[in-house]
Amino acid sequence: MTNTADLAVSRIAAAMGETARVRILYSLMNGRARTSTELAAVAGVSASTASAHLNHLRGARLIKVFPQGKYRYYRLEEQGVAEALEALAVLAGGVVDTFTPKTPSHLREARTCYDHMAGRLGVHLHDRLQALGWLSEGRENGKHAYDLTSKGTAAFEALGIDLRATRSLRRRFAYACLDWSERQPHIGGALGTALLTTFAKREWVRREPESRALSITRLGRNELERRFGLRL
Repeated sequence: MTNTADLAVSRIAAAMGETARVRILYSLMNGRARTSTELAAVAGVSASTASAHLNHLRGARLIKVFPQGKYRYYRLEEQGVAEALEALAVLAGGVVDTFTPKTPSHLREARTCYDHMAGRLGVHLHDRLQALGWLSEGRENGKHAYDLTSKGTAAFEALGIDLRATRSLRRRFAYACLDWSERQPHIGGALGTALLTTFAKREWVRREPESRALSITRLGRNELERRFGLRL
């Protein structure tokens, strides 16, 4: 191991050398994001102490932050961090606590987030679009952004989405919007709106009266599996 690697490992080990920080890291292992308030409660420390711990963990590149409105959500930096934590848990013989959302089930399955799809439907669709290689990641005006690959462009056009018109709107084209019940990203922006509009027009989803909830129709479930390989 080189001196550079030695120093990097030492910094990571030092960042994890506090019980509160370890609690924070393990609470994020399931991929769901949490606020600093929630992480302070998990760690059993004050808000100011939690903030210091979070800054330390960010400095060691173990976690990252997603600003969302007036909130800041924290997640593990990458899958490799989770794998390392899992290995340490096995070595220590511990059990990792799981996150249990308290959102009503009908809203958790599918709902609108402003003008795009959220809930399990939105999160799983986001993950499938990435797995299918339809999305590419980048930056737009210093913020995280998605664009479409050539495969994604062809697939969205096959859905009847006018991408030229979608791109011409005076708003962000596509980005990861953190889902408040699943604590994982779904697709926001003009592309997310176009997806919701298309799903509703094709009657794959229906809006529930006086509610943000969406119901997924039988046709919708069939089409989600046929077109995206997504089974809900």
